[in-house]
Amino acid sequence: QVQLVESGGGFVHTGGSLRLSCAASGTIFSIFNMAWYRQAPGKQRELVAHITSGGSTNYSDSVKGRFTASRENAKNMAYLQLNSLKPEDTAVYYCNAKVQTMSGLYEYWGQGTQVTVSS
Repeated sequence: QVQLVESGGGFVHTGGSLRLSCAASGTIFSIFNMAWYRQAPGKQRELVAHITSGGSTNYSDSVKGRFTASRENAKNMAYLQLNSLKPEDTAVYYCNAKVQTMSGLYEYWGQGTQVTVSS
């Protein structure tokens, strides 16, 4: 069984910064793509950032230039640095990973961490 646990969310004012972390644990052979999603109240979950095992990244237009995704493969960790935060960034942020386990390749989600940006 694999678990993803996010941390680092919180309350900030407009223009502030946060760093989210995602820790993967369990019987993991390797982690392929990892991604960060977010879901605001009343809205669908949306992809924010995507990072390959080699470190290549892609971002949604709404966060490009403000958010930075990274990962430490040896530690099974992923990070999302959130800068220049805006009230519209308020959402629950979720970590997603495609993980090769003993029994196959599966997709996992974390429980989410709340980010609240006040104007």
